[in-house]
Amino acid sequence: MEHLQKILFIDIETAPITAAYQELPEGLQQQWNRKSQSLRIPADETPDPAKIFQQKAGIYAEFAKIVCIGIGFLRQEANETWKLYVKSFTNRDERIILDEFLATLQKLSNKIPDFRFCGHNIREFDIPFICRRLVIHGIPLPACLQIQGKKPWEITHIDTLELWRFGDYKNYTSLALLAEVLGIPSPKEDIDGSMVGDVFWNENDLERISKYCLRDVDTTTRVYLHITGMRQIKPELHFL
Repeated sequence: MEHLQKILFIDIETAPITAAYQELPEGLQQQWNRKSQSLRIPADETPDPAKIFQQKAGIYAEFAKIVCIGIGFLRQEANETWKLYVKSFTNRDERIILDEFLATLQKLSNKIPDFRFCGHNIREFDIPFICRRLVIHGIPLPACLQIQGKKPWEITHIDTLELWRFGDYKNYTSLALLAEVLGIPSPKEDIDGSMVGDVFWNENDLERISKYCLRDVDTTTRVYLHITGMRQIKPELHFL
């Protein structure tokens, strides 16, 4: 099971880049107006770019930013017990989050050159979002995130959503649902992703967001172990 110690479990939390639509620069307001016209809203509601911004902007890297990155890695101790070490990077300044995260990736790459990312829906959300925000900030992508032009089979990221799909791409299965059906304690004990923007901008509670993010990292790790036939491993959780 040595390969388990070469996996970096990861999750990100995002929020709209401004507290409200009205605070967007004029150019981005115009772009959001166009973007919001293509987004699905209830048929009985009048399209309102400002309201849609509050509800949906947080998942688009052009209109949102990273407010927390959570990571975790498994280590087997001398007595053969497993521990999951978790750490979060959070700040009101996204650039600080990204710089600290990249510094950690560099240290990990030096120690474990062939490490792999693992997360839930990271191929379609977390990894692309991180890469896009790095580009927006003018930060060079590290080698482990340079995936442009690579064929799907050349990208080694482990995605628990894809593992669960078993080739079936008809629908999306949330981490909370997957944890529920596998008998794993749900990560959604306090807030969910739709609430992160409000907690960030209106409550300024970074600690709450960090705890939520790390619960997702913990749950993702246990889901991965369960799906891959290693459910007997029940790692102790340790915060760094």
